[in-house]
Amino acid sequence: MTYTLFERHRGEFVVSTDPRRLDLDAIHAWLVRSYWSAGIPRSVLERGIESSLCFGVYRGDRQVGFARMITDRATYAYLADVYIDEPHRGHGLGAWLVGAILEHPELQGLRRFSLVTRDAHSLYARLGFESLAHPERHMEIVRPAAELYGPPPESPA
Repeated sequence: MTYTLFERHRGEFVVSTDPRRLDLDAIHAWLVRSYWSAGIPRSVLERGIESSLCFGVYRGDRQVGFARMITDRATYAYLADVYIDEPHRGHGLGAWLVGAILEHPELQGLRRFSLVTRDAHSLYARLGFESLAHPERHMEIVRPAAELYGPPPESPA
């Protein structure tokens, strides 16, 4: 699948969909420690990235953030793996990243965007996301990561 190169600039930061810029080592290091992807094998992450519309946040040549949209580009998109490197948090980069994603030309005209978050509801609400209007209509199958990938790696002391 081919993607249209998309970029947004803000001072010394760039959001880009250029897959050649993605730092898979950094992305894996971030997500393997996250609450939503703890212990994810790199091969699984790479497969997910290959099947998604990915967005990197860069400061110069260094990747400092990441997110991906899992989408059919026709009706639906699921926002996943939104991450800003800890030293760069608190400066609005996460909101800027998600705002840029919502502007992407291939995501215009979709009927539904969704996401799951444990602790960033206010961030996403500012960008137009709302709680489910009809949660009784939504269903899921949840397979805990530990069952799929084994226990998460221990945190460094």
